[in-house]
Amino acid sequence: MQSFSCRCGNPLFYENTHCLTCQSDVGWCPACSNIVAIEPLDNGGYRCTHPGCDTALMKCHNYVAENVCNRMVVMEHGQADALCDCCRYNEVIPDLNIEGHRERWAALEAAKRRLFHTLDLLKLPHGTKDDAINVPLSFSFMADALPDQGLWRSTAKQEKVYTGHASGHITINVKEADDVERERLRVDMNESHRTLIGHFRHEIGHYYWDVLVKERDEEACRAVFGNHHRPSYSEALERYYQQGAPSDWPARFISAYATMHPWEDFAETFAYYLDMVAVLDTALHMGITHVEYDGSLDSMLMAFHQVGLAVNELNRDMGLLDLSPGVLAPAVRDKLAYLHQLIQAASPVER
Repeated sequence: MQSFSCRCGNPLFYENTHCLTCQSDVGWCPACSNIVAIEPLDNGGYRCTHPGCDTALMKCHNYVAENVCNRMVVMEHGQADALCDCCRYNEVIPDLNIEGHRERWAALEAAKRRLFHTLDLLKLPHGTKDDAINVPLSFSFMADALPDQGLWRSTAKQEKVYTGHASGHITINVKEADDVERERLRVDMNESHRTLIGHFRHEIGHYYWDVLVKERDEEACRAVFGNHHRPSYSEALERYYQQGAPSDWPARFISAYATMHPWEDFAETFAYYLDMVAVLDTALHMGITHVEYDGSLDSMLMAFHQVGLAVNELNRDMGLLDLSPGVLAPAVRDKLAYLHQLIQAASPVER
């Protein structure tokens, strides 16, 4: 992710909604792909002030009405869609009558926007049920509980909401946007990382298994990740939560959870691939890495290793978690190579 510049010269960042220097409203312009200062138009709407753009825009409904978005929608003949290119994927949003849910929804939307930015960098296909796409993508942000004297009690007919993916629909429990609750779960489940963007990247990995692998490349995928039919997912899930991961998992998997089932191995490895793409995009824009990066997997791994080592040490200076593992096992590198080829094959060739 790069930084941007307001018309007054002040730096702007991906999540900004206004400039702290000139107090201009700012937003993401889909026409020029920049965070820009927006100027009100006499007849309603806004004008993008990025040099050479001048596109007429409207604020996304979730920007102007809910304050959980910062994206604009292109206006044509005085009309524009109500929702931006990210918010239109929402099927269910949190119950905003519950205190704190608006703030949690805003955090979820910020992570989702970063997910879409990375998907678009890779030119991976995605669309809603209104688009011509084989597996429509959608999101539900739901809660099964709310804080009550330090505890969590059900507010949804005693039903628990599980973060997961099913046939293109991704559900994320809003308590994952609660920093304290998410950290408790991270420790309880012995996970090295548990973040909102990590959930999105993992679940979108399941989505792309359906889009790119299912009934298309399953044999090649099985050769790398294992047979996803044996054991069954339910059997694998029960075994994992009874026995945990094998002690030698770092020699074959990107995470302990990846050992549970080939589908989870695929999703965890896919999430790591997206981690690398996102971090390198920022590192290259910020001048953090000087390793020659030509888009090949080897150059990606080398550049990410360099950035990871530096950021790991910076994080240790501050008592924070490492950004990346110091060493990737050969088996994990083979899985990343498969994903690299799969993603490149899915991306349209620019001519």
